[in-house]
Amino acid sequence: MELAAYLPVLEKANARFADAAAQAVLAHGWQARVPCCPEWRLADLVRHVCEGQHFWAWVVRTRAQDPSSYVDPPRRADDELLGTLSARNAELETALRAADPHEPVWTWAPRKDVAFVLRRQAHEAVIHVVDVEQVIGDVRPIPPEVAMDGLDEWLEVVVPRLLPQGPPEGAHPVVFHAVDADAERTLFPGSRPFPIAALTGTAGDLLMAAWHRIPLDVVTVDGDGLQAAAMLGLVTFD
Repeated sequence: MELAAYLPVLEKANARFADAAAQAVLAHGWQARVPCCPEWRLADLVRHVCEGQHFWAWVVRTRAQDPSSYVDPPRRADDELLGTLSARNAELETALRAADPHEPVWTWAPRKDVAFVLRRQAHEAVIHVVDVEQVIGDVRPIPPEVAMDGLDEWLEVVVPRLLPQGPPEGAHPVVFHAVDADAERTLFPGSRPFPIAALTGTAGDLLMAAWHRIPLDVVTVDGDGLQAAAMLGLVTFD
């Protein structure tokens, strides 16, 4: 995707998240369980999005080179969270819209510029939309071009962050074949001569499988499904 495409993706995801969150509150209340993250309730999910977007808006707005001076905002009561979410969405979108993507800022990755934040926050928002859509039972397809870029970002950015020393001993390649994008990507390429499995599905389903938002039986698995699941399980936030 081109740099100019990320902000519209973020804006659309933010709007969808806010709408689905409001529906979830009305239908199920703030203590509704988030199916793909069972340790989270709806309030935890919305609070997590608010806190993350506030932090990255601060990084971009201040052109921070070090996060140590960041001050956490006050914790909001559950009934204030929808209003807080709207403010945090606007804050991040405004900061990114006003910044040159090539300006240097602190990030946790080797790439340290606004463009990194723009891409990372767009895909963060897309995945959290899936989380809240699962609460209301209305998960919408992720556009193939967005999902493929998200899968690339997962492979290029997230996997190296979680496995900085590279594939662990015993790792096997897993191939992702996106039927709606006519594209293939590989987790742990070169770790073994042949992949342990190939996963075939839409780019959106493959992205959600990589982020553990759906089980592997949603996609077609050619090969050792248990080992493929184990390989994906190596790429997991604590």
